[in-house]
Amino acid sequence: MGRIQLKQVTKKFGDVEVIPPLDLTIEDGEFAVFVGPSGCGKSTLLRLIAGLEDITTGQIEIDGTDATNVPPAKRGLAMVFQSYALYPHMSVRKNIAFPLRMAKMEQAEIDKRVEAAASVLNLTDYLDRRPGQLSGGQRQRVAIGRAIVREPAAFLFDEPLSNLDAALRVGMRMEISELHEKLATTMIYVTHDQVEAMTMADKIVVLQAGVIEQVGSPLELYRAPRNLFVAGFIGSPKMNFIEGPEAAKHDAHTIGVRPEHIAVSDSEGLWSGVVGVSEHLGSDTFFHVHDTGLAETITVRADGEVGFRHGDRIHLTPRADVIHRFDAQGLRIA
Repeated sequence: MGRIQLKQVTKKFGDVEVIPPLDLTIEDGEFAVFVGPSGCGKSTLLRLIAGLEDITTGQIEIDGTDATNVPPAKRGLAMVFQSYALYPHMSVRKNIAFPLRMAKMEQAEIDKRVEAAASVLNLTDYLDRRPGQLSGGQRQRVAIGRAIVREPAAFLFDEPLSNLDAALRVGMRMEISELHEKLATTMIYVTHDQVEAMTMADKIVVLQAGVIEQVGSPLELYRAPRNLFVAGFIGSPKMNFIEGPEAAKHDAHTIGVRPEHIAVSDSEGLWSGVVGVSEHLGSDTFFHVHDTGLAETITVRADGEVGFRHGDRIHLTPRADVIHRFDAQGLRIA
């Protein structure tokens, strides 16, 4: 079991409150992702759950038991760090086995758990190598293996892929998601990368300045962001925001339109503008369109074969059914 509940949790460093009163529940077996810009408090929140930081006020429950003052080693949680934190002089086998040896577990049980974890993570052929002989992705799997053998109630991942190159990040995202399916264990994952959040999470927790802006599934946040911050953070490229007379037509202070929800034409459309920078990504092309009569440059996601060039005048039509409306306080208008 791995249900984690935070009740009115706060955190201060000196006189600075970095986590205002916060309530959050992560259900048993969920893959929850904490996401937000640098400095939003997501890693601090993870460390509070792990017990690596003391909360200032409030309560943390793990499986219904108050764990607020329980030492990290006794919370039944396993943390995977960005830096891997492997011992370079030890073999992969000994690195994975290390927490079990510290717990004075019998050698037969240690061997059994290490072999099982290595099999799940495709590390069986590397057990006698040292970390320096492994790739970045393999070292990350060793760090995950060291967490698996503890059979924790929940796994805590603190930006585990940020040291990997782009191709390895994609592969490790898939491996961690598959691992969650195999283990059916609660996982809490911290990242600043909203693409990681969207592709991996059952539940996304969007944070800003220590405050939870919205909690929901990836599609819930994509389809119905509750405010301008969430709308601008979730989705790549980010949502277009338009104010002024065009927004007033929709009885809103600001309207939001995602780049993929704007049709492009060379003949007619609601708006007309000039192509500035184009980003060609093969299957997709992103056009940044200015001189539309709107105050904002509009980003459009189009088919990669669309052949407009810098300086071309094009016509844009947003899909009326997916225009997002926000009031003067930046809150979503239903």
